[in-house]
Amino acid sequence: MLRKLVIGVAVIATLMAGLGTARLVLPWTDPARGVVKQLAFLRAELEGGADVAAQKQFPEGYFFLNVLYGLTWVQVGIDDPERSADATAEVRWALERIASTDGTAPFDESLQPQYGVFYAGWTNWLRGGLIALGHSDAADRDRFTSESVEIATAFRTAETPFLAAYPGQAWPVDSVVAIASLRLYDALVAPRFEQIAQNWVTTATTKLDPATRLLPHQAVPQVSGARGSSQAMIQRFLIDVDPAFARTQYEIFKDKFVTGLGVREYPKGTTGQGDVDSGPLVFGRSLSATVVAMGAARVHHDPLADRLAREGELVGLPFSGLKTKRYLFGAMPIGDAFLAWSTSARPLVSTEEAAGGQGSRGQPELDGGSGWWRLPWLVLLWLPALILWGALRLRHRGRRRKRAH
Repeated sequence: MLRKLVIGVAVIATLMAGLGTARLVLPWTDPARGVVKQLAFLRAELEGGADVAAQKQFPEGYFFLNVLYGLTWVQVGIDDPERSADATAEVRWALERIASTDGTAPFDESLQPQYGVFYAGWTNWLRGGLIALGHSDAADRDRFTSESVEIATAFRTAETPFLAAYPGQAWPVDSVVAIASLRLYDALVAPRFEQIAQNWVTTATTKLDPATRLLPHQAVPQVSGARGSSQAMIQRFLIDVDPAFARTQYEIFKDKFVTGLGVREYPKGTTGQGDVDSGPLVFGRSLSATVVAMGAARVHHDPLADRLAREGELVGLPFSGLKTKRYLFGAMPIGDAFLAWSTSARPLVSTEEAAGGQGSRGQPELDGGSGWWRLPWLVLLWLPALILWGALRLRHRGRRRKRAH
């Protein structure tokens, strides 16, 4: 009985190792192929109140789940024009939800821009995405213009490049998103805010974290050093603000934060605690930073995107049905939203190559770079099966020797 049980476990371990190996080594040309299925899952979850539930777990849970849903549709619609009309409808739906009372509730209406730079920047970026899909009307463009002017005015009149997201609190990453939305306006509508963006970069470079030469994690009420969770997001958007500045920042980010098993929350050689921004840390690695870094690598045309995507497919327990796809059994839809957004990532403004080769439709050649990173994963996958089969073989030999004597 015990032998049959061990054989059964060994067979399962072998099958799992084979499946994992396939996910690590087989070629794929479009890792975003499952994103539309993820969006179908997310739409159903949103209709079921997943965003309201997320708000109870994260300070911006409701907002993020809806805005990432809309932004992923923007990326899908741009890359596949046949889906652009459907994408436009979904983006409008997402914009309505983040403009609702539930969407604005966590934010202070009195801030400049209204509801703070976090809310204004992400909303404006999504509104620009709606224009980029090519099915907008005059009212959409007027709204994009008025909100862009409001953001630009706030930056022009502020004494700091890092505007407040909440009263008395400012994170540089939020201002990066807002400035990127102004650059998107220039690319889609008319060149109007280039000088504001240039001035912002000039001033921001004087306020880098001295330890890493990266933008700090928090600016108000105190300045804190660079961290992986905000840096991954900064690298995702900075390419659309200033490609030259973005390239240097991205290379420093990789050197200081990217490891063989994900993205650190604190720079190499330092440690710290996880919090609401980073989520729980596993050996110093932040899952949220790692997922967002995959999108940053894609917009920088970096083969690192392939590695992170494959590792996600390996450890994320994906389940793909006929119409939907989810990770970790769909237990945390906001995680699926970040994954879908990162998997389908593309620059919306920049057309420059940043870190590597460029593939079809402006996407990175995702199977480039050294493959040695796979080796530890392959050892981890096959070791249990090899141990079990080895133990069975030794036991079989032992029985044969006893019979021989």
